[in-house]
Amino acid sequence: MAETGGGVREVKSAARTVELLELLAARGDRPARLQELADALQVPRSSMYALLQTLISRGWVRTDVTGSLYGIGIHALLTGTSYLDSDPRVRLVRPYLDEASDALGETIHLGRLDGRSVAYLATRESHEYLRTISRVGRRLPAHAGALGKALLAGHPDDYLPEGPYEALTPRSHTTRASLLADLAAIRERGYAIDREEGVPGIVGFGFALRYDTPAQDAVSCSVPVARLTAEHEERIVAVMREIRAKIEATAPGTGGAPHWR
Repeated sequence: MAETGGGVREVKSAARTVELLELLAARGDRPARLQELADALQVPRSSMYALLQTLISRGWVRTDVTGSLYGIGIHALLTGTSYLDSDPRVRLVRPYLDEASDALGETIHLGRLDGRSVAYLATRESHEYLRTISRVGRRLPAHAGALGKALLAGHPDDYLPEGPYEALTPRSHTTRASLLADLAAIRERGYAIDREEGVPGIVGFGFALRYDTPAQDAVSCSVPVARLTAEHEERIVAVMREIRAKIEATAPGTGGAPHWR
């Protein structure tokens, strides 16, 4: 049986429940059928059905009127909202996201490293460029965006897997060698640049928040390529550096909140 990070044996039923919820969440607006879920998690169909019915009764999974399609339930949203509301770092950073958004007129993000992905915790959308779907609560491979690369740069090179890496756009890093070269440049520069590596037509500038070592959180500014002049890029970097400095100067005042791992 697998062990957890604390050396305790993993509870198989709990692990299976989490795997199911993560699978449904990753599918987004594509509901799954019972057999698909059973096959994906390699469990008997009857066991999967019983687990789904339990989670439906508690609001973690929802089903359609025919009872044949399954998706993530509303309690996942309620739990995620509680995470954001209770996290002292998110509360601390939010006003500075507003300040950066007002100063630059561009989209500003706060993200946190989650394994080798970045989870978006807060966003201030540009009035000039509005996404149809909020990124808050979503994940992006760390190698494919400014937030993630800013955070990966704080880790030793052996933290990175061998690859190949997923290509989100034709400009995404797909090899370990190319990503390592980029991370070396980020360490020298002090911030990350994502030139259409995660989203076509969008350039991002990512700044790790160094109140943890290695940094777990980062802020970024995203701007459409069509609006990015050399002068605007220079201003983005200057403003975001200032915002980072303000956040880092304020971070020690989190009032003795738990240091979550």
